[in-house]
Amino acid sequence: MSQRAAMAERQRAVPFWRDERVLKVLAQIAFVILVLAMGAWALSNYRERGLTFSFGFLDEEASFDMAEGIPFSPTDSYARAFLVGVVNTIRVAGLGIILATLLGLVTGVARLSDNWLVSKIASVYIEIIRNTPLLVQLFFLYFAVILKLPQLKMKEKITAITLPGPTYLSNRGLAMPWPRPSESFGSWWPFLVAALVVAVVLWILRARGVQRTGRPSFNFLWVVFAFLAIPAIGWLVVPGNPLVLDVPVIKGLRARGGTVLSPEFVALTFGLIVYTGAFIAEVVRAGIMAVPKGQTEAARAQGFTNGQILRLIVLPQALRVIIPPLISQYLNLTKNSSLAVGIGFLDLYAVSSTMLNQSGRVVEVFLMIMASYLTMSLTISLIMNVVNRRIQIVER
Repeated sequence: MSQRAAMAERQRAVPFWRDERVLKVLAQIAFVILVLAMGAWALSNYRERGLTFSFGFLDEEASFDMAEGIPFSPTDSYARAFLVGVVNTIRVAGLGIILATLLGLVTGVARLSDNWLVSKIASVYIEIIRNTPLLVQLFFLYFAVILKLPQLKMKEKITAITLPGPTYLSNRGLAMPWPRPSESFGSWWPFLVAALVVAVVLWILRARGVQRTGRPSFNFLWVVFAFLAIPAIGWLVVPGNPLVLDVPVIKGLRARGGTVLSPEFVALTFGLIVYTGAFIAEVVRAGIMAVPKGQTEAARAQGFTNGQILRLIVLPQALRVIIPPLISQYLNLTKNSSLAVGIGFLDLYAVSSTMLNQSGRVVEVFLMIMASYLTMSLTISLIMNVVNRRIQIVER
């Protein structure tokens, strides 16, 4: 009798109430029933107190104004107000994740640098930021840095810090140029879609080549070239400029044109980047140190430069160690954005608090808050887990 048949025979001989597989399924069913029972009890208790559970209030007029995010007026509904808060949180989290990753990567590599000064500067930054509360850092950035910047304009003279662009940094926030679609943009966007499709196809073909032969079928630069060349061709073919650079102009005490980021947005985003970047730096350092030193020594013996060793040998292997804890840092950054209420930024939690105070719908609003953060967290985890699996597949 084969080993598989013998195992199946032993499993049939075990009574179902002692079968481990059956017990696991029954435990999951019991847990689901318990959760549903607790939910039904909570809803029943809620209604017995004379309260109603309904999301119909979302169609009512909000009756408050918001100057941050997508266009909004007091006559808009609560649903529109909640959408403004969600979009503001996504803006902060998306920009923060990208820039915190870059900062953490650079700082983590600098932490291991042979240059004593560079290594110590990175170490001091990491230790100071990791050992002070984020809320304290946000207060310091907002009240002691951003609000203490020069005014935008004083006595017909621009007093803001002027950066290339032109970009103006003042206590009213950051005003910088921003591309705006023109009338010919409708004829140009198909080239963008075609470029994305071609780049994805080339990426898939390259990945399959790695799986089949153990090395790429063609250079990655071909993917980048296709992604950039097709829109460039469309730019030359389509009459006029599909995108026009809108430059900010200071009129009175405000900047018109371009895009203007409020001081609250600047303080929150910068604070999250600096705070999370310190933790990511330690994750990167640990990942690099997990790569055997023999890999570096062998590459150096082959004549690789330090930059090539880091880019081609060390980091690709370190990613399998870096990505799992990196997911936690991304989730922490997204959830830490709720501290924006301390500096008056209209994020998801701040907007929801105003909705709660005006509508009195405590349970419904908090359920919406939790569902929104849960959705964002699960989306980030899904994307990063897919990336992690792709790295593991390529590695084999």
